[in-house]
Amino acid sequence: MPSEPEKGSQPEKSAWIESEDVNVRIAVVAVTMSFSPCPPDALAGNSIQQQRDRWERKRNVVARELVLTEQHYCQQLALVTTYFVEILKAKGTLRQDIRESIFSSIKAIHSVNQSLLVHLENGYFGRGFDQFCPQLHHYNVFVDNIYNARKVLVVQLKKNKAFRRFKKLQESRPEFNSQKLEDLLHLPIERIEQYKRFLQVMAANTSPDDPEFQQLSRAVAAVELLHQRIQKNTRRHENHLQLCRVQKLLKGRKTKVLAAERWYIREGWLKVVPSKGADVKPKLFFLFSDMLLQTKRCSSLHPTSSDKFIGQHAYPLNQCAVEKVFGHTKSKGGLLSLTFPRAKLLLMSSNQEDLNDWYQSLCSAIRKLEPKPTSGHERVEPMQEPFSSDAENHNSLINSSSSNANGKRNMASTETGELSQRHAAEWEGSAPKRMKQAVSEQSTESSSSSCVIL
Repeated sequence: MPSEPEKGSQPEKSAWIESEDVNVRIAVVAVTMSFSPCPPDALAGNSIQQQRDRWERKRNVVARELVLTEQHYCQQLALVTTYFVEILKAKGTLRQDIRESIFSSIKAIHSVNQSLLVHLENGYFGRGFDQFCPQLHHYNVFVDNIYNARKVLVVQLKKNKAFRRFKKLQESRPEFNSQKLEDLLHLPIERIEQYKRFLQVMAANTSPDDPEFQQLSRAVAAVELLHQRIQKNTRRHENHLQLCRVQKLLKGRKTKVLAAERWYIREGWLKVVPSKGADVKPKLFFLFSDMLLQTKRCSSLHPTSSDKFIGQHAYPLNQCAVEKVFGHTKSKGGLLSLTFPRAKLLLMSSNQEDLNDWYQSLCSAIRKLEPKPTSGHERVEPMQEPFSSDAENHNSLINSSSSNANGKRNMASTETGELSQRHAAEWEGSAPKRMKQAVSEQSTESSSSSCVIL
């Protein structure tokens, strides 16, 4: 008879089966690894190489587009220099100063870009832009003159019949492909924007170990500075147009809005609350970087100025304090209180959003006119010409003129050029830069109202 299995033999068998399963799993893993295409280190290396290949492909696409657009750009510059600059110089249709005002440094720009094109076509992108960037001062001259060039061109087309015919004849050539001179003169401005985009993409897709990386990075920084210069000039031009528009709205020439480094902020209707029990009257206010101008509409029966406004008061902002009376509540509208050294203005609006915008704009303008606090060891110097002194001069002129004209009021100039020039940089960029100065103590004998009655 077969003997019974001894106790303890069954666990040994289970252990043997489990060990056999482990061996099978190890064998399966080994076989799987043997069929793997490459080890983990090789996989990591392949992913890095694939990323580098993608960078290279993207860089090549941008480089090809850069070369093609540069070729077309140089051809268009050649049209201007050949068919306009050189021929006008030979024919003498325009005086030299007028010709230089219109075309500025475009001939030098064409020469610089031809040298750049040679490097780009040979694949030397870093070296090409490294030699191109030191010549960007030609673009600076062109950028600073672009708006004046447009103005001079318009005047010459209006007054100079020979130049008008010459321009029309040249633009009819097949090489121009129906392009106008005005469009061609704007090409260098547009090209700077394209350079900025091309260089940023090429630098981002170039390895830091590549010798061209540093060259492209320097080119990105140089072109960015020029691009900021273009934006700054654009803001100045748009601000000038706004000042001219407001000046045309005002009747007469005694209220001068056009002033050096004055910046337009906003305008709108607000109701002036009188100190006594008079009726609330709506007035049109214009807010600038250095003053708040109050105006009223001319009589609708006026034959020529029914759509214009009369300047009443010019409030300087450098000594102004503004606060909400109850405009911070959720009620409809509110009041703004503007306090000057010897004048107070209470403005009302039924539009809560508009009132809040006025409050923010006034606070921002006043804050940018505040002098920067100086540390204890710094020398405290007084302002050369405080705004209040301008107000005193204006008031003295008003008093003398009113006595000569039997009490009639004359319009006084509201120019504040000195103060505005010291704060122009704050309004050109997004980040304000406060002026380093301190306000000196003023004697009470020479103080007067900061409100200029116009």
